Amino acid sequence: MPRGTLPVDHNMSCISATPIDIALPNETLAAIFEQLTPSTLANISFVSTQFRAVAERLLYANINVADILTSTSPSPRRSFRCCHSILQRPHLAETVKKFHLRWQIHPNEPFDSELLELALPLLRDALRTLTQLESLELYLGPINLRASQAYPGPSMHPIERVVDGLHFPSLRNCSLGAEWAKGVQPYGDILAAFLISLPILRHLRLSDHHGVLHLPPEALPSLSSFRGSPDSAAYLLPGRPVHTLSLVGQDSDVNRTNLPRLTHTTVPLRSLDLSAMSVRPILLQNIASFIPTIEVLKVRLALRHTLHYAMSGIRILAGLSSVLNAFTRLVHLDLSPTFVDTLSHNHLAEEAALCTEWSRACGSLRQISFPSKNDWVLNSSGQWGLVGEAHQ
Repeated sequence: MPRGTLPVDHNMSCISATPIDIALPNETLAAIFEQLTPSTLANISFVSTQFRAVAERLLYANINVADILTSTSPSPRRSFRCCHSILQRPHLAETVKKFHLRWQIHPNEPFDSELLELALPLLRDALRTLTQLESLELYLGPINLRASQAYPGPSMHPIERVVDGLHFPSLRNCSLGAEWAKGVQPYGDILAAFLISLPILRHLRLSDHHGVLHLPPEALPSLSSFRGSPDSAAYLLPGRPVHTLSLVGQDSDVNRTNLPRLTHTTVPLRSLDLSAMSVRPILLQNIASFIPTIEVLKVRLALRHTLHYAMSGIRILAGLSSVLNAFTRLVHLDLSPTFVDTLSHNHLAEEAALCTEWSRACGSLRQISFPSKNDWVLNSSGQWGLVGEAHQ
């Protein structure tokens, strides 16, 4: 059972229980404690020395820290406490398998970038001790989006200030940076050096990276999924076993320069997620031409660009038939991120009609997810039905 947010600032003055000894092996206690919430584990750690040793290992295995920054609370206090807590417990460093940290601000709120930058060296020092880390997420929110002014020399992306010199030989999942945006502080060579040092990485997310990413061919030999900009993907995918791709940005960022490079993976690219951009049908046609191996397609359509302005509700999607005809292996079409502003009361009948129409255009289709969040599947009798109903 995954742990929740690590309670790194315990106020246990209300607990006055006398330490006790229980004749149970640590393995048995761990199996029991795994069912408890983080706050309960924190309380239990004060019962006895043995309880504390077992509870702390469970608490520190999966660390999630989130700081909501406001004008009245501009400092990432939880992050400070967490990093200090890790450094004060070196015996637990090898226990930590997951470290996820997120800084967020309320929209239009000012923030003090220098105050946030003060936390970066401490964060790097804490991470340096986590030699057995398997999952890392660093979302530094507003500080991701601008160059540092607090350090001499060439400007450096804040993420690079944290990961510079770090090495995680067991890391399998890595998510770095902020949400997609253009015109932000670029990354330098430190990011590439960090990625090269991750021998078994399987899942990578670089949402705010754009452009060139110089990696030797032997780097990231096990990478299977990537989320990022089309330009970054064009440099990362060739020669690697990536079968799942999520693109961020604008659909115009996917062009005839980078799109062909996305096909140079060592295994077929089977899943494509375009839900983070507003997609016109012409892009889907280009993708079908260059990447015919797509089996799962998740997309947020830009409906104003469809051909059927006169149609209303879900029927506006009927224009997809000619696009789907180009996909020869598509099994699951997920349109759930698409917004349709006028869904009629009989949209189930319209969805059923579209399922039939689209399956004629694309004979490999077996599942369709609509903007209504309804999932339709094709049963063994060749009939479309809602998930659950189709198997009755």
